[in-house]
Amino acid sequence: MHETHHTGHGEAMAEGSMSSWRTASYRFDGVMAVLSAWLVGGAFVDGWAHTHGKVDTSFFTPWHAVLYSGFLVVAGTLIGTLIPQRARRGTRPRALPPGYTLSLLGAVLFGCGGLGDMLWHTFFGIEKGVEALVSPTHILLACGVWLMVGGPFRAAWQRQTPPTPRWHQHLPLLLSLTWMLAACTFMTQVAHPVVYLWGSGHVPAAGSWLWQAAGVLGLLWDTVLLLGFVLLTMRRWTLPAGALTLVIGLNAVAMGFLHRGAYPLLPVAARALAGLGADGVYAWLQPSAQRPHAWRLFAGLVPILVTTLHFGTLGVTLGVWWSVHLWAGTIVLTGLVGLLVSMLLVPPPWPGMAQEGHTPSVHRSTS
Repeated sequence: MHETHHTGHGEAMAEGSMSSWRTASYRFDGVMAVLSAWLVGGAFVDGWAHTHGKVDTSFFTPWHAVLYSGFLVVAGTLIGTLIPQRARRGTRPRALPPGYTLSLLGAVLFGCGGLGDMLWHTFFGIEKGVEALVSPTHILLACGVWLMVGGPFRAAWQRQTPPTPRWHQHLPLLLSLTWMLAACTFMTQVAHPVVYLWGSGHVPAAGSWLWQAAGVLGLLWDTVLLLGFVLLTMRRWTLPAGALTLVIGLNAVAMGFLHRGAYPLLPVAARALAGLGADGVYAWLQPSAQRPHAWRLFAGLVPILVTTLHFGTLGVTLGVWWSVHLWAGTIVLTGLVGLLVSMLLVPPPWPGMAQEGHTPSVHRSTS
């Protein structure tokens, strides 16, 4: 009897310890999501300097100072959590909450990329234009950022019990999702419709065919990237009201700083409005893997909404030099691409699918 009581007490202590660990993990998610804004913001400040001719031949610039100080804060928080927790627990897997081991790897990659970038600039000079996006050291830096800021999203993904449907508990993973999306759109900004406002203004004096082709491809790539992140998140959780407005709107605000001219306020506002519309479509259709028709309709309608508002805003402001054939066809194409992306995450069933063990069992929180 004494042994049974002692065992039960030990189990209760262990459960209490695990509950305390989960609570600390939720708090850590919030801290990391907020600090990651500094790191991502530093990248966009440096990007703004590049697109507006504010860089020189030196590695030590104010723009790099913002970026690398953000890195030091995020990496310092990870290491500052790792060392005492590992000393207390004695094992590395429990030293950081689940999902943050890759963030630590990202910090290592970023550190290596930063040192390599300084050497690269010393030997080969400062990159200009598209060079700055495809420089090997900058790609390594971007991979490091993506892994670091994705910690709260991965941590939420790996929890057996999904977060309760309250905004403050969804917020860290949604911010993490936004920062991951921003890292990708930053590195592919040459295709982004807010940065280049595809189709706007007047017919260019030369190379109109190339500008048309680049614009169509850019809008299609933007659809793949946005829907890929959004649908992956929807596959795991039921999103709270306003989640898509937050993710799409914040990304649009950030990308606006990379526009080479004056800040494109109305196109950015139009994209944020598209996020609000996407939230409305989500509430209307309630798409999920269990409702594949609603899932596919959502994936087709949202990019159509985003692209329609893009051309509509340009039409009443800067003008659209694309023909109706081109801009209307591009709108349709983005919807079709969204539909195709939806099939990657929720493929159509095939005979014997359940028997083959391909039916996914993904826990979703309810709202």
